[in-house]
Order: sequence, then structure tokens, then C-alpha cells
Amino acid sequence: MHGRTVVVTGASAGVGAAAAAALADLGANVAVVGRSKEKTTEVARRIGGTPYFVDFASLDDVRRLADELDCPRIDVLANNAGLMNRGRQVTRDGHEMTFQVNHLAPFLLTSLLMDRLKAAPDARVISTASAAHAFARLDLDDLGFGERRYRANDAYATSKLANILFTQELARRAQGTSVTASAFHPGPVASEFFRDNSFVTKVLRSPVGRFAITPDEGAKPLVHLATVADAQSVNGAYFTRRGRRTPRRTNPELAARLWEVSERLVGIGDEPNR
Repeated sequence: MHGRTVVVTGASAGVGAAAAAALADLGANVAVVGRSKEKTTEVARRIGGTPYFVDFASLDDVRRLADELDCPRIDVLANNAGLMNRGRQVTRDGHEMTFQVNHLAPFLLTSLLMDRLKAAPDARVISTASAAHAFARLDLDDLGFGERRYRANDAYATSKLANILFTQELARRAQGTSVTASAFHPGPVASEFFRDNSFVTKVLRSPVGRFAITPDEGAKPLVHLATVADAQSVNGAYFTRRGRRTPRRTNPELAARLWEVSERLVGIGDEPNR
């Protein structure tokens, strides 16, 4: 990874911080992106990276981040930031919080950085998804659960399915360019991610929690996808720590329709690969 520029979002803790450290150890120049200035700065200091701050609950902040990223070329964009809200919240942009932070914000960021990705000879967009996608009921007319009953797990699953559909459609749209896309499930990581979910926190602290893995283990698929020799071999693919898997509830038509809806929701109209 020597000489390559890597942007990792959600890198102030957990899987993101572990992946940033691993890629820095391999020689990459890492842009450490996080919401917490204190934690993000500390991770960047520790691994020799550059800290950047963003709040994905604001699409204007995502646009500011894209402007401030001092990277004329990006070799790897790891869309790792995410959350799982206990209750339904609406952002200042008018979107359900979980869906915006987990899908719309990285969708917009990727679009804004596409020229810099295409400037790299072998660029990779890697999205942190989840096995929870298999339980999603994706309703393109009600992505924010304004009409349906809101459940935290359902909203999270919907956003994670969106991550995989985004990956598949980006892989299709970026054909003929140097950009590839892949997604992965990190596994049951014991980290700060579920700090606002009291049920999951209790589970992790119970005897069942012994099956949880470390952030370093959870980051391994991301590092693999960032470093695998043949990026085309994993283009559009979904991985777990056990290797490539076939995601559920996906199809090309749904991926294309979600892309179009996402463009409208974030206020862009051009395909990122144009």
C-alpha cells in the first residue's frame, strides 16, 4: 500500500480505527475521518494519518468534507461510518437518521469523490454492510419509515441492504473505469457501535458476548478487499470473514431504482462515473 491514499470514514473507533491502523502499517497514507474530533485526532496521531471531521447527519457537512479532503487521488474509499438509532429521528435534511448516515451520506461522498477515485489506476470503494441486510423490507416509497412502524432493527437492516445494492450498482456503472466496488460484513464486533442500543449492550456483556470478536478481526475483510491483487475479482461482491457470500434480497432492477431515488434524495442528478 506504499504511496496509496486511503480514506476511512467512521475511523475514530472500532472497525474503522482498526482498518486505518492496519492499512497505515502497510504503508498507506490514511485520511482518518470521524465525528469526534478528540478520538479522530488521537487515532490519526497514533497511526501517522491525517484527521478529518464530519457529521453524516448533515449532507452539507459531507459536501464540506469532500472539499476539504486534501487528496488529489484516492486509491481506497472505505465507507465504514454508521449507526443504529433506538428511535426514529429526522435529520435537518429531512431524512430518517439511520438511513442517511448509513446510506445517503456515503452515497453522496462517493459521488463527490468520484473524479479523485477515477484518477487512481486501481481505485476501490469498500462499504461496511451487515448480515442484517437479509431481514430488510426495502420500500422505495417509504425508506424513512414515515408510514410504516419504526423499529430500530428494521431501519438498520434497510440501510445495510442499501449498502449492498449501492455496491452492486456502482460496480455496474463504473465498468470501463478504474473504479471497483465491494462490501463486507465485519461480524459480531464488540465495539462502541452499539453504545446507544441498550439491548445489544446487555447481550455483549452477557455470557453470549464471549462470541463477539475484536475490531481487528472485524476489519480483516476490509483490509483484504483493499489489498487483494485483482480488484476485478471482487467487483460487486459481498464478503464476510469466511469469504465471499451471496447477499439476499438483491437484484439489478432494485439496485438501479434505489440509485435513482438516492440521487434525488441527496440532490444530485449525474451519474458519478460520467
